[in-house]
Amino acid sequence: MSGAAPIAMSAFDTLLQNQKPRVQAVLNILLESPYFYKTDHEEHFLFLRRYQREFAGFFEETFGWQLVSDAKCARLYKPEWFNDRITPSNRDLFTFTRRDECLAFMLLLEFFESRLEEESASVEEPDNIRFRFGDLLLYTRNRFTELFPEQASGYSDEDVRKILRPVMPQLEKYRFLVRLDPPDDERIEPDDTIYECLPALWHYSVQRISRPLGESPAQPL
Repeated sequence: MSGAAPIAMSAFDTLLQNQKPRVQAVLNILLESPYFYKTDHEEHFLFLRRYQREFAGFFEETFGWQLVSDAKCARLYKPEWFNDRITPSNRDLFTFTRRDECLAFMLLLEFFESRLEEESASVEEPDNIRFRFGDLLLYTRNRFTELFPEQASGYSDEDVRKILRPVMPQLEKYRFLVRLDPPDDERIEPDDTIYECLPALWHYSVQRISRPLGESPAQPL
């Protein structure tokens, strides 16, 4: 009686067998933060990009997750939450609940996209977009007054500053932005604070997240 036929190894199994330490490192990095940037660990990032098909197949077959990446950033997209006992309010997710804070994030994306157009920037370029906080403040204030002309008096510079105050730390925490420290011997005004737009912003689109509530959400890119 012949023995059972050997189980065929997947491409990911072969990769794991041949380069286990590097595969384990990439898997851990992808799960330790919402975004894996090339600047986090260039060698591991390039390894992931080289074997993206194998990694993507593993996550799709095992978990039903999607692996999305570009030249600077990789992320996992989990389309379904399985443990209903953990309610949305108890999940550590990037989200805003107040209307003006949600709009402030969308206006940041608008601002980012406008800067991309002005500078003809692409994700392939080595340097990320940088901006003054004062420029974002001005853009956000102007857009709020355009959106709510009957409430324009409620969106002064100081009012918009208060809206952005809790938003900016969240954007830093979830690695959308990084605040750049000035030189040690230089004192600057808050409006002159420089922020760098991190590659995760390329994975969001104002058009995609501003759909009417009745429409089905698009897949993130």
